[in-house]
Amino acid sequence: MSTIRARNNPQPDIPKGRWWRRWGEETFAAYLFLIPSLVIFVAFTFFPAIYSIVVSLFRWNMPMKPVFIGFENYTYLFTDAIEAPIFWKSILNTFYFALGVPINLFLSLLIALLLNRKMRGVGIFRTAFFLPTITSVTAISVVWLWLFHPAQYGLFNTILIQLGIPLQRWLRDPLLAMPCLIMMGVWSGMGYNIIIFLAGLQSIPRMFYEAAQIDGANRISLFRYITWPLLGPTIFYILTIGTINSLKAFTEIDVMTQGGPLNATNTMAYYLYQNAFQFFQMGKASAIAVLLFIMLIVLTWIQFRYVDRRVFYE
Repeated sequence: MSTIRARNNPQPDIPKGRWWRRWGEETFAAYLFLIPSLVIFVAFTFFPAIYSIVVSLFRWNMPMKPVFIGFENYTYLFTDAIEAPIFWKSILNTFYFALGVPINLFLSLLIALLLNRKMRGVGIFRTAFFLPTITSVTAISVVWLWLFHPAQYGLFNTILIQLGIPLQRWLRDPLLAMPCLIMMGVWSGMGYNIIIFLAGLQSIPRMFYEAAQIDGANRISLFRYITWPLLGPTIFYILTIGTINSLKAFTEIDVMTQGGPLNATNTMAYYLYQNAFQFFQMGKASAIAVLLFIMLIVLTWIQFRYVDRRVFYE
């Protein structure tokens, strides 16, 4: 009888209550390791976010004491005769700057396809494209500030002189300032996206291409029916992260244009900074921060709700 029991239950019986103690020890150890990250998250992310929501309900023009006014900061941003046009323009500029995301995606994918081939010196090219990613945005902005200098010794104007084209004001022209910032943003952000695309391309099994080539598929068909669908998760990731990063871009605007000329590059993130640290209107700045957060949440939800459905997961 004992032999039959041993065969049916080869594991020794665990004394009652021991698994509870083991579960408690593992849970305690897990939370113990999570405490540093939780403390940092609560102190620098969760608490400031909640505090911003609370401050947005006050009129707080430092160094004066805050006064509770409810939702007046929000209505003021949307309806005030002087403030509303600037605020709406900052929203339009934010989406305008985000147009660089699909441009970046297209160019990054094209370069990744070229760098995915076996050729001599490909590692050098990959490193060269990735270098801007590990470079300070401030340093990049200063370099591009010189490239776009409106005088004749700016590099781009020097090229225009050689071509017989009149000098351009670039960052001082309300029509050209935002395209210049988009150009710089696309260039500086391509390196990271290229690496992600390379990882996605190299994860596609070669047998798919070999089978399609046996059936007579050309390069366009290989890309359309194999590469593009299987890169769906990678494209969706780059599109989502790129959109979030573009909506909260700040450093390049602060270094290169300070929101000008004539508010042509004044995005919501920079307008928030102006109200908080130049005008010291903390209540209004917090309201802008809350609205920017809501915008990010809505756009991310739309992408997951409608774009993610079209993504093919292998």
